[in-house]
Amino acid sequence: MEDGEVLQHLLEIESKASALVDDAQAEADRRLKQAEEENRAFYDEQYRGLITELDGEYTEQIGAAKAEYKRTLDAYRLTLDAMPVNTEAFRALAFSLLYAGGK
Repeated sequence: MEDGEVLQHLLEIESKASALVDDAQAEADRRLKQAEEENRAFYDEQYRGLITELDGEYTEQIGAAKAEYKRTLDAYRLTLDAMPVNTEAFRALAFSLLYAGGK
């Protein structure tokens, strides 16, 4: 082989190697993009499931808190309704505090 032929052969090999590197980079980019898409889809699915679960728990806890509040308020109203009201004693106390207190 002549020097020119050897050099030409080496240039062909370098060209093929460069093409292989370019193909490998393209394949790596494609696989990376595919993996990112798959991971994003998995993340979104997991996120939606968790949000749905947490929203359900929140709604349930809010409902339970409202029911407890209503029970407590109703019990307090019953306690107030059961207390005897002495309007005469209240009027006398109010009169003594408002009008007779300064004398």
